[in-house]
Amino acid sequence: MPNPRAGGAGRRPTMKEVAALAGVGIKTVSRVVNGEPMVTEATAQRVWDAVERLDYHLDQRAGSLRRSDGATSSIALLVSDVANPFAGELHRGVEDVARARGVAVLASSLDEDPEREAEVIRDSIRRHVDGIILDTVSHDPATLSRVLGLGVPTVLVDRALPGVDTDCVTSDTRAAAARATRHLLDGGHRRLALLTERLIVPTAVERRDGFLDALGEGGLSRDDAVPATGLTGAAAAEEALSLMLRTADPPTAVFSAQNLVTEGALHALWRAGAQHEVAHVGFDDIPLADLLDPALTVVRQDPRRMGRLAAERLFRRLEGPLAPERLVVPTELVVRGSGEIPPPA
Repeated sequence: MPNPRAGGAGRRPTMKEVAALAGVGIKTVSRVVNGEPMVTEATAQRVWDAVERLDYHLDQRAGSLRRSDGATSSIALLVSDVANPFAGELHRGVEDVARARGVAVLASSLDEDPEREAEVIRDSIRRHVDGIILDTVSHDPATLSRVLGLGVPTVLVDRALPGVDTDCVTSDTRAAAARATRHLLDGGHRRLALLTERLIVPTAVERRDGFLDALGEGGLSRDDAVPATGLTGAAAAEEALSLMLRTADPPTAVFSAQNLVTEGALHALWRAGAQHEVAHVGFDDIPLADLLDPALTVVRQDPRRMGRLAAERLFRRLEGPLAPERLVVPTELVVRGSGEIPPPA
């Protein structure tokens, strides 16, 4: 069976080869990758499958063939959920930079779905955005690299994947999770609950690892913790912690590793009347956290700054070639009271 990467090592596949693999004409391939109408969805999908299989790269310099000035003055911001306050702050940071340059920001939700992410990236390319800022939901570096290789400058923000060769702006998320966990351990707690998203999410893995780092430093093992991973939203987190609190050996402290997960944990603690008995540190600040009783201790990120840095990096990349760079934005442990509740005597 012939190799679909028919060009041989070192040679980039051609549009003709994409057309042959997809079973269509060259003009059809051109229409699909340039976002032109008159192509059925099934045909377009065959073309995009061939593009990915061959690792075909769109020629950015050919943009002038489809855009009179080679640019559309628009960029895409792709986040897990535009309704999440973290994404809103990220969006504002990107928009502040883009508006100063007269560039529109087109935001889309990925819904923590890697397949949707790949499709939304393709759709952004069809719309001829000049660049993409991506809060990736993928857990497969190879797949993400193939999609990002389609030819549009891209900066990852918030979440990084090892092996993906592109710019990235993140927080010091693993170290921050370890710092939050260490704070609870220093308060005397030895029975800690970890609440986190699905472990296909890169930041969920990093925060889980930071939590375990701190346990190891404190002479504890993962068997001493009460983990609940794979939580999708506040309701799932509330249910998980409620079950933990009803066990014979409940946790005396909770580390909730994402803002929506934190909201669910708060509901569980208040419904159980345990908000003054179980220590709680959340990752990401949430609205009105300082007005709770006790006020919520959190790891505070700076998503607006992350968005600004990501946008500035993208516009620099649009101006000319750059070596990929990772920028790390520091976090802050904000002590307010909930994380300082002592364990039972």
